[in-house]
Amino acid sequence: MTQNHVPSGLRVQVPPSAPIMLQTRGSKLAYLIGLAIGDGNLSNPNNRAVRLRITCDNKYPKLREKIFKTIQEIMPDNKVSVVVRKQNCCDISCYSNQWEKLLGWKAKGGPKHQQKVHIPKWILDNKKFSIECLRGLIETDGSAYFDRDYKMVNFVTIIPNLVKDVMNIIKSLNFEANLYKIKTKSADKYTIRISKKTNEFIKMISLKKE
Repeated sequence: MTQNHVPSGLRVQVPPSAPIMLQTRGSKLAYLIGLAIGDGNLSNPNNRAVRLRITCDNKYPKLREKIFKTIQEIMPDNKVSVVVRKQNCCDISCYSNQWEKLLGWKAKGGPKHQQKVHIPKWILDNKKFSIECLRGLIETDGSAYFDRDYKMVNFVTIIPNLVKDVMNIIKSLNFEANLYKIKTKSADKYTIRISKKTNEFIKMISLKKE
């Protein structure tokens, strides 16, 4: 692991395998990693290049645009495509053989929970990057809603490693979260819920799912 300069003036550890162009885009990459862990997957359909595909509900056009722009900023020389599905959602995708090293899991390694996907240490060690990644996770696999006039923020996952990482980030930001576990036939489902100082939390991570 080596230290590299980022525009914010912070010193941060970035995977040595990351291309130089990405070592100056730590915040964008952290956000993209959150999006990809949430609603993304890797595949290698032609056995030549790995495809990152992030699924987005069509009722969130601004989020779809953010996902598209973020991928394009990370991979400025690669084509980013949007394919609309019949199930009221779309796939934003991009081919690159750098995805596996940048994201930390394999296209042919099975589901993310089987690969024990987690948030990279270089993100966890930096408050700004942790916030960016957490926003990406919640915008894809989370929600903000009202329950009996109380605002809540939820994040849902079946990846135990990810639960630990998200809980640690929330704690490091001086917020409290409750953890709920539901057993299902396929895998345990974890819900992380923030019910105190919710407006402050939403403001801190700039959460806007629209």
